[in-house]
Amino acid sequence: MTHVKFNNSPLPRLVEDIFNNGWNKYVKDDFLTSDFFTTHPPVNITETKDAYLLDVVAPGFSKEDFKISANDKAITISAEKKAEAKNEGDKQVRREFNFKSFKRSFSITDAVDTNRIQAKYDNGVLKVTLSKKENKQDAPKDIVVE
Repeated sequence: MTHVKFNNSPLPRLVEDIFNNGWNKYVKDDFLTSDFFTTHPPVNITETKDAYLLDVVAPGFSKEDFKISANDKAITISAEKKAEAKNEGDKQVRREFNFKSFKRSFSITDAVDTNRIQAKYDNGVLKVTLSKKENKQDAPKDIVVE
């Protein structure tokens, strides 16, 4: 029995490229670097009985960097970090992180009271509380039958 080896197959080269050169050649670079998460910060949204809670992971910012605006249909959260001034005498040996701006918008329902939205930035997480409108039910009415 003779073993025949084919060298023309692209599969071994693909596997070799992945292990030697990484995924960057095959996947968009932004996804594999910190740029992806600084331009698209991850968000968790939780609904409680009284409010919707948005947790936006945005480390490296200060509370002054954020801008939050809301209307009856949407809430927009954005942040911009100014680049630090470089000292011309310093040589950058390696730079793996930098801060960029981001902007995310979320649709909101009529149940959200836009006048009672609160936000707090703590330990790299922006916590936005979207309070629900209070359900004021009319008092029961007695209907007189004529």
